[in-house]
Amino acid sequence: MQRVRVLVVDDHRIFAESLAAALAAEPDVEVSAAGSGPAALRCLERAAGEGRRFDVLLVDADLGGRVPAGRSAVPVQAGDEDGPVDGTSLVTGVRSVHPQVRIVVLAEKDDPRRAALALQAGAGGWVAKDCSLSRLLTVVRGVLRDETHLPPALLTGVLRELTTARKHRTESERLVESLTPREREVLRCMVAGLGRKAVAERLYLSPHTVRTHMQNVLGKLGVHSTLAAVALARRAGVGPVDLTGGVVERGGQLA
Repeated sequence: MQRVRVLVVDDHRIFAESLAAALAAEPDVEVSAAGSGPAALRCLERAAGEGRRFDVLLVDADLGGRVPAGRSAVPVQAGDEDGPVDGTSLVTGVRSVHPQVRIVVLAEKDDPRRAALALQAGAGGWVAKDCSLSRLLTVVRGVLRDETHLPPALLTGVLRELTTARKHRTESERLVESLTPREREVLRCMVAGLGRKAVAERLYLSPHTVRTHMQNVLGKLGVHSTLAAVALARRAGVGPVDLTGGVVERGGQLA
């Protein structure tokens, strides 16, 4: 019998322990629990190093808080402090580092917007915390077969949210395409959180020139702040410049 390794991630200790105990009673399930996002990532890394990878994460949707409306989730990193980390950010972080792990989000109530965000982040399922154990096991085994599981009552709302998100992404992509190669490089630096001086040093430009590029980026994207530009860039799939690699040469290529 092939065993399924499950990690329950919930900052409500009693719920996490109760769920872990119920799952552990299944003959083919091995379960552990973590009380925060960073703790979960440490568990995943430790298990991978021991050759005992987890198969499925069950993540509390309200882990440490929520994603405010209009804000994209910021991936949590293993080295972060054990402060508040919302469930969607953990999904994003896990999928970026451990793409083989399947994730199911556990929620106290149905929320089409948050369910759509979870699916976009890489979750394979969204289920109610008070669902039956048999239902939860069905979802766990289903995501291992690359199935997507949602409560029927959420389907219409989630599809509407995903369609709207796609429309916004398409518009954002069109705006980003209007930028010059140098402006796109500046935008990637902005996404990475670099200030004007740091961008100037990285691109071998004067701060004045960088300010002009940044103003042009904001104007072409139709926004009035760096935060809005970064949010639009993320919707368009623009990632941050690689801060671990070499500097950018004057020709605009990474060294």
